[in-house]
Amino acid sequence: MSKKQTILNVKGTDIALLSKKEEDYISLTDIAKTKNPDEPRFVIQNWMKTKYTVEFLGFWEVLNNRNFNRVEFDTFKNEAGSNAFVLTPQKWVEHTNAIGIITKAGRYGGGTFAHKDIAFEFASWISAEFKLYLIKEFQRLKEDENSRLKLEWNLSRTLAKVNYQIHTDAIKTNLIPPDLSKLKQNFIYANEADILNVALFGRTAKEWRDENPEKDGNIRDYATIEQLIVLTNLESLNSVLIKQSINANERIKLLNKTAIEQMRILVDKNASQKLLM
Repeated sequence: MSKKQTILNVKGTDIALLSKKEEDYISLTDIAKTKNPDEPRFVIQNWMKTKYTVEFLGFWEVLNNRNFNRVEFDTFKNEAGSNAFVLTPQKWVEHTNAIGIITKAGRYGGGTFAHKDIAFEFASWISAEFKLYLIKEFQRLKEDENSRLKLEWNLSRTLAKVNYQIHTDAIKTNLIPPDLSKLKQNFIYANEADILNVALFGRTAKEWRDENPEKDGNIRDYATIEQLIVLTNLESLNSVLIKQSINANERIKLLNKTAIEQMRILVDKNASQKLLM
């Protein structure tokens, strides 16, 4: 099995990146050290014990791993969030046959690694600002590789894939009656998508199309990387709010407030200047 390790420097912190079978795995241990240099494993365990994280990890495996043990996943999902629940990377991998997280032994180069989709989510839990720096550095590395190998790296697809699945699953489970027609189901999905559009972009998909008749695609195709990062975070937040039965009017207020706060962090002038250095 071919493995190649690279070091990303994110805000002065070395983050190991492991390439395995043309997939990239980023060190959660190194990311966690930004919060607790002495015991990073506790930071990872605190993240993994939440119900949302377990659901996120499970959905990623369902999408990418045909040998994923969904029975064990359901057991973890039912127990997650309780005070007594503890989940380690090793336990997750051993019980579910997960491939999104791997553990490596060794003092140097060892630790817990996660597929980039999962690592970006963990970085978001650490801080939105750190996630942006990590993605920027990862993107720079991929662009350098692509210039040599002529490969493409679709950032927007990487950011949105798993979060979109979680968002639509929350809608299906909590907002769509089982006997509803396909047409009406599609209307609910579109309405929830527009809640996110209004919260982030200030307009619905139709309003954007009416304002930009000469452009192909949709409003999200023209989003900046900062907006894409916030959009994935809003999808995660909205799925939680839906499960809490919070009505659409209240949700859009909370989502808009979150979007404003996160965009302010991500487009901060000083942060932008540092990224260009």
